[in-house]
Amino acid sequence: MSESLQVYGLHAVAEILGRNPSAVKELLLLRGRKDRRLAAMREKAERIGVPCRELERSELDALASGKHQGVIAVVGDDAPAPSLDERGLLELLATRGTEAFLLILDSITDPHNLGACLRSADAAGVDAVVIPANKSVRVNATVRKTASGAAETVPVVTVTNLARFLDRLKQTGIWIAGAAEDAPAAIFDQDLTGPIALVLGSEGKGIRRLVREKCDYLVAIPMGGSLRSLNVSVAAGICLFEVVRQRRA
Repeated sequence: MSESLQVYGLHAVAEILGRNPSAVKELLLLRGRKDRRLAAMREKAERIGVPCRELERSELDALASGKHQGVIAVVGDDAPAPSLDERGLLELLATRGTEAFLLILDSITDPHNLGACLRSADAAGVDAVVIPANKSVRVNATVRKTASGAAETVPVVTVTNLARFLDRLKQTGIWIAGAAEDAPAAIFDQDLTGPIALVLGSEGKGIRRLVREKCDYLVAIPMGGSLRSLNVSVAAGICLFEVVRQRRA
């Protein structure tokens, strides 16, 4: 069974059963586990016609690459995570006006980081997350599990040339803010209230040079300790909710 055809973990499975139940081909449950959440999930699956099968823990462990919490949803390859193409995203942003809000992740290869970023993006009300086609992890089972359901709600847009895509965004009136540890301004001092795309790079290397050059401005998260950088998912959460804070002020 391919990992890309699995969604596992209580939150992620509940989300796909709620939002896209026709995509679920089978529900695999831990044999002998009788807790309320799994029982409710099984009842819902059976009510909508999704077959359920009980497996031993060792069998579930062999199918999942992470903590499955006793449940795996087997989905068809006609049930990818929600996504848009570049054109569809630009059309969406045109309807959002000054509320347009994107998270752009440059060269994030750890699926746990992408999943955590999707979870923060969902909580902050981001319209979509943009990733490059190369040097980036795609949405897979580990991403979905870490995202706790957000991978089923936040569109992920894959672009061939990220620097060129930023040019197209700027032409639509969206400001591009790049997060960089050597930026001259703190993110808390920058006006983030208009239509905006936040760009974050991988931990260590940061945003690639060509992508960085396309940013309208760079911002930094002030660091008061001995460390110079944060995990990208932590940094994304801080940056996203600074936008939320400013917009609500």
